[in-house]
Amino acid sequence: MDVRNRSPMSVCGAIVLAWACFLVIALRFCLAEPSFAGTDEAAPPTIDPGRLEAHVRTLSEMLGPRDAGHPDNLDRAASYIRSAFEQAQGKTADQPFRVGRTTYRNIMASFGPPSEERIVVGAHYDTAGPYPGADDNASGVAGLIELAGLLGKADLAIRVDLVAYTLEEPPFFRSEHMGSAVHAQSLKAKGANVRAMLALEMIGYFTDAKDSQSFPAPGLSLFYPTTGNFIAVVGRIGEGRLVRSIKKAMSNASSLPVHSINAPRFLPGVDFSDHLNYWEAGYPAVMITDTAFYRNPNYHAATDTPDTLDYRRMAQVVAGVHAAVLELAR
Repeated sequence: MDVRNRSPMSVCGAIVLAWACFLVIALRFCLAEPSFAGTDEAAPPTIDPGRLEAHVRTLSEMLGPRDAGHPDNLDRAASYIRSAFEQAQGKTADQPFRVGRTTYRNIMASFGPPSEERIVVGAHYDTAGPYPGADDNASGVAGLIELAGLLGKADLAIRVDLVAYTLEEPPFFRSEHMGSAVHAQSLKAKGANVRAMLALEMIGYFTDAKDSQSFPAPGLSLFYPTTGNFIAVVGRIGEGRLVRSIKKAMSNASSLPVHSINAPRFLPGVDFSDHLNYWEAGYPAVMITDTAFYRNPNYHAATDTPDTLDYRRMAQVVAGVHAAVLELAR
């Protein structure tokens, strides 16, 4: 380009524009962690959407309400999850803990060898208030149960622990009484080596409606779709390698779009689930989510029912999580 006949102002403007473009590209790589899909060595398993729907309906219609004010129902839900883990041939155990005069319990299942290093995948089975909680978070628990069935047949190189947590929702959110806080601190106390933790937080709501996706900060629509038809992998700053690995494995496992973000915890929503307690314990962790209230209008409402979920796309999420766990367990 010959700039000899251009004014200093126009040259300056071109430089500013070039730097702005560079910064946008750099921000995209730092924030959204672009990855390039490869080729899987084996075809991903087929997940039955009907089985996922059956789990969601059982939890949200037959075993609810599942909030802290209904401990008997939480206990029934815990027993349902434990039975499913046992059927998958997991080494199953309860993790009971008391809050006041009431005993609550996490349900745990271990797969693979008793290695020092492990991967943790978890989802909470309680709800916020006396609502069905189909997406929040029967969807995550249904995914966890079907993942157990796949891991029970897998040849794993390291241990994989699946954990169904209680008391994620208010009034215990961000307290030491969260089931995931109890579990994470128990791992820290015994010096457990956690390679990665994946929290399944609302994985069933998808829509192809225009402008159905909102964001926690202005400008994010420059980097992400404004249609809520994708699944998201949410990580914190400094864990880009982990997020990229999970994103790539999930993308390879299905045709469902997978997007990711690495962001500071002060961005609203980044630490709004059980993975936050593993961060607090010093472990690497991510959240896999349909983005909750940034997309789903039924969040924490009586309208969060099984009929609002997309089980076909939810099955693709579970296939992706399975692929990510196998990749991380290499």
